[in-house]
Amino acid sequence: MRIASLVLALCLLFPTAALAGHSHAEGPAKKAIVLAAFGTSYPKALQSILTIRDKVVQAFPETPVRLAFTSDIIRKKWQKRANDPQWSKDHPEVPRDVLHVKHPLATIADLQNDGYRDITVQSLHVFAGEEFHDLITLVSSLRSISSLKPRHRPFQRLNLGRPALGMPGERHPYTEDIDEAVKALASDVKEAREANAALLYMGHGNDYFSTGIYAEFAAAMQAEYNYPVFVGCVEGYPSFDHVLPKLRESGKANVLMKPFMVVAGDHASNDMAGDEDDSWKILLKKAGYRVQTQLRGLGSVDGWADLYVKNLKQAME
Repeated sequence: MRIASLVLALCLLFPTAALAGHSHAEGPAKKAIVLAAFGTSYPKALQSILTIRDKVVQAFPETPVRLAFTSDIIRKKWQKRANDPQWSKDHPEVPRDVLHVKHPLATIADLQNDGYRDITVQSLHVFAGEEFHDLITLVSSLRSISSLKPRHRPFQRLNLGRPALGMPGERHPYTEDIDEAVKALASDVKEAREANAALLYMGHGNDYFSTGIYAEFAAAMQAEYNYPVFVGCVEGYPSFDHVLPKLRESGKANVLMKPFMVVAGDHASNDMAGDEDDSWKILLKKAGYRVQTQLRGLGSVDGWADLYVKNLKQAME
């Protein structure tokens, strides 16, 4: 038990090493891809995830691609809808596999049971926070499964692709991922500039991991485009209260606000653009700003979706 715990601890301390897959002398195994997202219960917001999946399918037409949602609450909502024939009839745009979406663990197990032993899990998260940490733990634990005979191991290779803004490690410096993400959102800055508005993104953030990468991303956006761009978080740093003084310093009377999340779901619809007194839109209006909100998930931006395809290709290599 102590040895197993030590192995897992080392994988968590050195996540780049944890991403590399098994390699055996046996022949090539059947390949499959799992796209792991937090998920969303909003049918319209789902399109951001489906856009990424479409790009992955186009890039790997011969490889099965499966969706997986890490949120227990969201999966249960879809499963409940799957048992409601009227709901499915009213929402023909929702693919059937979404109604029966599973956790990454169950999705990987189903693929392995169907004979796929070379599986790459691609994170659809924005940065390496709590959700990605849990994916690393999951993949590392499954990869540690051994057998007396190598051919009896459940996986020949099991890899994990990094989030859009990268992860710690030397193999793929996260600052390079930030630079590519900055270029992917050039049209947002152009739109804000045309409206003479500061560009404000709402990120989800996290209370348990450093979210300083949001501040790094905002600084990189400002440096690249010489324009006021800010990122605030629902959880963690920088919060709305941190961003507000910087907005004042920008001298802009208008604010264009968009979610810095893969999907424009609950947080975007309510915490960002809602009409409750504590939504960011209302708080900004009370502070004297003219506010325009846009419910668009990052996954719907071609350049941003392409980041996941790139990271997936590198993980599969």
